Amino acid sequence: MTGLAFWRRRPLSVEPGGRRLLVPFTNGELDPVVLNAAIRIANIWEATLVPAYLMVTPLDFDLDAPLQAQVAQAVPLLEAVEHAALRAGLAVDARVETGRSATHALQRLWDAERFDRIVVPAPTTRGYGFTPKELQWILMHAPYETLILRPDPELDAHALEVVVG
Repeated sequence: MTGLAFWRRRPLSVEPGGRRLLVPFTNGELDPVVLNAAIRIANIWEATLVPAYLMVTPLDFDLDAPLQAQVAQAVPLLEAVEHAALRAGLAVDARVETGRSATHALQRLWDAERFDRIVVPAPTTRGYGFTPKELQWILMHAPYETLILRPDPELDAHALEVVVG
């Protein structure tokens, strides 16, 4: 079984109907400041943290083809996110979703599952986060309350700028 199959077919370990906070990310990166903020939000909101790694599948591959290099990048990152959330006492339900673009993968995830709120990382000088074009698409199409977090690179790891959409 590949790492991709592990994350997709794992039984839900949280209460049915409980609050779910989606934190999508891609390109093998999730800003630690955004992760810490999402953990704090999920704790306050008493929600299950749902980190979702969005894998872009090139057109010359089947949409659900597990690309070994991307799976090798996604699984350790999801495990690290999961451990951080578990240390904070949160329920975690990690996901991997594929798509032709990050926004296509996100749409597929929204079509398949229910979430109550989304925390999306905006781009930083460190290279983490979704592009401005992707953020605009997310704000226009998100079926849930969406928070876009952009850490201020000049401040410490606990400082954030928050945009609510």
